[in-house]
Amino acid sequence: MVVAPARARNPQAVLFACGMNSVRSPMAESLLQRMFPHALYVKSAGVRKGELDPFAVAVMAELGQDISTHKPMTFEELDDWEGLNFDLIITLSPEAHHKALELTRTLAADVEYWPTHDPTTTDGNREQKLAAYREVCDTLLMRIRKRFAKVGAASG
Repeated sequence: MVVAPARARNPQAVLFACGMNSVRSPMAESLLQRMFPHALYVKSAGVRKGELDPFAVAVMAELGQDISTHKPMTFEELDDWEGLNFDLIITLSPEAHHKALELTRTLAADVEYWPTHDPTTTDGNREQKLAAYREVCDTLLMRIRKRFAKVGAASG
C-alpha cells in the first residue's frame, strides 16, 4: 500500500482546475467550500478563460449553492491575483492536468487527476442538458466526499 505524503492527505489549500473555469471547477470549488467552510481554502481556475455557464449556476442553485458571482479565472490570473499557494491541485480535464503538471516544476503541490465529463458537449433540450450537468455535479460531490472524508475529523 502506498501512503501519500501528509500534505496530500490533509491539504490546507485546494485548487480545482478545468479547461475554462466555467462549469466543472466552479462547481467543485463550491461543493468543497460548502463542506468545509473553515477547514480548507478552496479556489478554482482554468487553462483558458470562459464565461460562467448558466446551466452550472442553475444546477448548483438546486443544491442551495449560489455560484452566480463566480468570475472565471485562468491559472495566470490567479497567480497574479494571489499566488498559487496550493498544496493540492485537482484537475478535471486533460488540458488542466497537463498545465498543473507543468506548474509543479516550480510549485510544491500534489496533483490529482479526476477525469470529469464536460456537460457543455451534451445535445438535447434544456432538461436533457440540465440532467448532464446534474450528473457531473453528483459525480464531483461523490468524489469530494470520498477524497476529503477525513478532513472534517482532522480539522475538528
